[in-house]
Amino acid sequence: MTANISFFIPAYNCSATIAESVESIMKTNFKIGDELIIVDDCSTDDTAIKLSALRDKYPDIQIITHKRNKGGAAARNTAVENASNHLLFCLDSDNVLEKESITPLQNFLVEHDADVACFQEFKYFSATTATIDESWLLKPGIFSITDLLSGSLSPGASGNYLFTKKSWLKVNGYTEDLGSLDTWSFGFKQLIENCKTVVMPGGYYFHRRGHASYYLTDAWSKRKSVSLRLIKLIINYIDRIHPADVDYIFSKKGRYTWFDNLQKRPIRLVEGSKAEKIWEDHSFDEGTAKKIRQKIAYYKARLARLLN
Repeated sequence: MTANISFFIPAYNCSATIAESVESIMKTNFKIGDELIIVDDCSTDDTAIKLSALRDKYPDIQIITHKRNKGGAAARNTAVENASNHLLFCLDSDNVLEKESITPLQNFLVEHDADVACFQEFKYFSATTATIDESWLLKPGIFSITDLLSGSLSPGASGNYLFTKKSWLKVNGYTEDLGSLDTWSFGFKQLIENCKTVVMPGGYYFHRRGHASYYLTDAWSKRKSVSLRLIKLIINYIDRIHPADVDYIFSKKGRYTWFDNLQKRPIRLVEGSKAEKIWEDHSFDEGTAKKIRQKIAYYKARLARLLN
């Protein structure tokens, strides 16, 4: 028996695009037993009105409203916490699914006994899905943490993919203090925690561009801070990263550029007894360690002020 899916959409000030996103789920991708959860993250435009009309049209839609704006990651976590099904698919409020595209993706996940399944292609559009501006292609087949840390385009780059609730629980959900880097960090955590991730050849969805999206306003406009912000994520796995690469990530130059330079300078992982030996042999002086701790403390405080 095919398992049902809990679709979910984090929504914030998206009154101009949310209806098209919802219709792309409900018209041809929604089955009996599925559910659609939309979390309104305290929108200040007409999003609530649009959502009310959509629920009148589709009674299966569940709307949850945050009393204050918490950010995309918190909205995603709220949706998953309230989801009834084992399988989940996140669709951003400005993106669009191709007709009848979810069942093949679900079958692909089941066939490969995977925790995560993603479409291979992101088709970027501005005005209408009939006109594609650009396409990005993922590496097909099994996608690994090594692929991601070598600079390959990853499922988390979009966050619009199918995954199990078990994998969400395993990685403690979306990280809520990284702004629009929440989906990349979620995908990173799934990969580094050995959640099997597969990319379905030939599958695609439509990714909207040319407007003030969450990523553009939060990450791209603050591009120089992305590498530094992601150190908050990386630090949790520092014992699994090659010490020479830890030195690089925390260096004066690397801390601002390591993420953008992954293709030229991949980050290496080391495991088990090999990791212990490498770390034991590595020269990592106390002064450097102290500076790193001070820098982390400084940045955490600075980011807390930005988020508040």
